[in-house]
Amino acid sequence: MGKRAFLMAGQGSQFPGMAQDLYTAEDNVRALFDRAEAQRPGTLAMMFDGSAEELKQTDNTQPCLFLADLAAAIALRAHGIVPDAVAGFSLGEIAALAEANVLDAGDAFRLVCARGESMQRAAEKTPGAMLAVLRAERSAVESMCAECGVYAVNYNCPGQIVVAGEIGKIDAMKELLSAKGVRFIPLAVGGAFHTPYMSEASETLRGELATMTLHAPAVPLYANRTAQPYPGDAKGQISLITAQVANSVLWEDTIRAMAADGVEEFIECGPGKTLAGLVHKTLPEARVYSVGDVASLSDYLTTLRKAV
Repeated sequence: MGKRAFLMAGQGSQFPGMAQDLYTAEDNVRALFDRAEAQRPGTLAMMFDGSAEELKQTDNTQPCLFLADLAAAIALRAHGIVPDAVAGFSLGEIAALAEANVLDAGDAFRLVCARGESMQRAAEKTPGAMLAVLRAERSAVESMCAECGVYAVNYNCPGQIVVAGEIGKIDAMKELLSAKGVRFIPLAVGGAFHTPYMSEASETLRGELATMTLHAPAVPLYANRTAQPYPGDAKGQISLITAQVANSVLWEDTIRAMAADGVEEFIECGPGKTLAGLVHKTLPEARVYSVGDVASLSDYLTTLRKAV
């Protein structure tokens, strides 16, 4: 049997009530959440009872989704399921840093709070938007981005690339895509994430990381920035973490690199099934699961027992 990877979900998959049943069912999840609540009071009320609109705000989304991602990973570990490799999509990479023991969970939570707040400020400073461009070649999308002054930011899977930029420039991109007959979907996000407009957020993260102790990954942790495993030294790790918010997420390349290194099973940790869908489109032959609550955890464990 091949290797197993945990994939930590990214922004957009959040919903009110996420991970609440894991909080009730798993002692280790409850301990993590209670420590986070002490660090950032009101977080659990936002996760469990907040409105979808409140939860969509970046400075709220990120700490809440970080906890939901880690909750799934902790619950899997409690049942003896451990990863041979990890990765996280955008925000999910901070949860992956904690899962791979690069950062202590408390420091990672502090980092993700700072990340969400600084990205929210950057988004308010330069209003932006994002589009998912469908069924177009990389080179064609990149050429249109250059023409319109926007950025290709998420290379999600074959035939799906997300672009981002200032609102006026994104409007020009929409017109160009329509003129060329290329399908696109506007995304419900509050800024031009993973672009140079997030450079101030990068510097905020650098300052936070200067106060933290980083460790070599316990298992290979694949970076959004390079689609390759993180280095073992703190300087290289900080470079990747800080650059990530202002540069592209090479997700399709990451999944292919993990497969080339022997990963055959991918478990999306956190709410939703977005990453599972992207893996299916990239590697149709892979075994792919999603675990975000007690029911999906039970389903996965049942699948394992049947396979024995």
